[in-house]
Amino acid sequence: MKLIQPGLSCMKKMTEAWLDAAQDDLSAANQLLLIPELTNLVAFHSQQCIEKVLKAILEEMDIPIVKTHDILRLYNMIGGKFVIQETEHMILLNELYVDSRYPGDLGLLPAGKPTGDEAKLFVNLASLVLREAKLFLKK
Repeated sequence: MKLIQPGLSCMKKMTEAWLDAAQDDLSAANQLLLIPELTNLVAFHSQQCIEKVLKAILEEMDIPIVKTHDILRLYNMIGGKFVIQETEHMILLNELYVDSRYPGDLGLLPAGKPTGDEAKLFVNLASLVLREAKLFLKK
């Protein structure tokens, strides 16, 4: 499914690709919310959504994208031009990405799997960031 709406067509193709990929992660997170035991995967896809949104903004602003999964680092690279009020939630979500190939580590907070409420909070944050980024990129 293409994400781009009327008014966004002047974006770079790579920006559009990042936003499409972010939408896919958000869709996955929303579907996974229906399965209570998969809160870790909900959180992981929420983090991935935000990461890709931030990379879309960097792409559009001609700021070189570094190979990182650290959403706080990416957010700081934007330099205050795109503001997310819920930075405390981003800090918690940023802890989810574990640079590991072991399934047991995927999407775990220091205390273990996120709660259902935390998973919903992360999906809401990802949805907000994507929505606000689309408005930001229309300007």
